Amino acid sequence: MDLQTLLKNTSRSLYLSVQALPRAMRPAFGTAYLLCRYADTIADTPILPSSRRLYWIERFPHLLQEQTPSDTAQLAQEISAPSENPYETELIKHLPACLEALNTLDDTLRGIIMDVVYAVCEGMKTDLTFFPAEHSRELRAFDTPAELERYCRLMGGEPGLFWSRLIYHTAPIAMPEEAFYALGQQIGDALQIVNILRDLPKDLRIGRCYFPRMDLETAGLSAADLLAPANSARFEPVKRKWIAWGLNNLKSAKKYFPQLPKTQPGQRAAVAWPVLWTADTLWKVYQEPCLLDPQRRVKISRGVIYRTMLCTPPLLLSNGLFAYWLDKKLRRFH
Repeated sequence: MDLQTLLKNTSRSLYLSVQALPRAMRPAFGTAYLLCRYADTIADTPILPSSRRLYWIERFPHLLQEQTPSDTAQLAQEISAPSENPYETELIKHLPACLEALNTLDDTLRGIIMDVVYAVCEGMKTDLTFFPAEHSRELRAFDTPAELERYCRLMGGEPGLFWSRLIYHTAPIAMPEEAFYALGQQIGDALQIVNILRDLPKDLRIGRCYFPRMDLETAGLSAADLLAPANSARFEPVKRKWIAWGLNNLKSAKKYFPQLPKTQPGQRAAVAWPVLWTADTLWKVYQEPCLLDPQRRVKISRGVIYRTMLCTPPLLLSNGLFAYWLDKKLRRFH
């Protein structure tokens, strides 16, 4: 299986955005995604104890730099097992091919990729060290909002920074570099809080409550209370606080999008789509009256995804129309 097919099978809607990118950006973006997804596979594998997963997550960035065949073979052997997801099995086998793709990139792009892999692995280390083992029947919450914001920055904001550095490396951007990067991080933070909100019931059942104890106590709740779907109404103030935080970060896209050259419509589409889909997903979460129920999976439909793509062409030529469309989606929350 070639890496292009592997990327398609493992990234779902993200693959649509990748295909819209300028050709110069695709190899670096695809390689970075697959390497971060490989790290995610290590962190989540049920066949290794958390201590061994932590070892490999700490080792993974160094492994990418050293590329010792015996180490890559040992890692693949330890995490290989029959899986319900055949594409994950294929990804495990293809680490050498991912490394070959990494080696074909220039030094600047390799450095950008290594930075995002380090950051994501730091977030995964938090999962493996702060929270209890998945089957321990224990549950722990972050203590403060700052801890959740830091986690969103590692798992979402840093990938947003990677994306922005990649754009800056391949396209003429008029905005000062650091200002452009800060906007990209804020957009990435918004994308990550969406994942945390919609995955809440699943995460709770493996001992992880990302929502801070301080916020829960203000609402008269504990982390354990969130295991009961009947407490969804009591959780509503916490849910809405973090939706508002996500929306505030997502608004950065109105300044970010106009910086993208109109001569690169694919790049503009690849930014617009995730932003608009994130706004739609936040709305679904906002409307969901029983977010704590593990039987109620919150996600936007393929119809919404494809309708957004069909309506994209005017956005590629008009910054004002993108801002209007995003604002229209955001106004639903008021």
